[in-house]
Amino acid sequence: MDRIIGIDYGRKRVGVAVSDPLRIFASALDTVQSAKIIDYLKRYAENERVDRFVVGYPMNLDNTPSEAARDVDQFLHLLKKHFPQVPVTLEDERFTSVLAHRAMIDGGVKKADRRDKAAVDKVSAALILQTYLDRTTQTT
Repeated sequence: MDRIIGIDYGRKRVGVAVSDPLRIFASALDTVQSAKIIDYLKRYAENERVDRFVVGYPMNLDNTPSEAARDVDQFLHLLKKHFPQVPVTLEDERFTSVLAHRAMIDGGVKKADRRDKAAVDKVSAALILQTYLDRTTQTT
């Protein structure tokens, strides 16, 4: 079965997560420099079939796109250009960094390791993807 890729896009780094083949759970996969994310995804897609991208979309509390949405919009354009056959779903990413820190604390990750922004980014990507998986399995 194909995989779903979760993406937490940032100006410097991109957190990447992947679904299991049955699409039940998301796992943090990697953190990649933003400038190298398209190449990374191409390499990944050479070895695994990718059925969908779920991209975290930054929103304000009033449901309007945040300032960071502009960067994500540019990334979405590149993603659709390089992967025109793969659908993209946007997932609200509000509070994912806070939830990622909480998940790391609950998982027993040491304080020094929780300061690693790259680790937080890939856990955030997993949370974004897991939110999507939970919502879509409830509706099927």
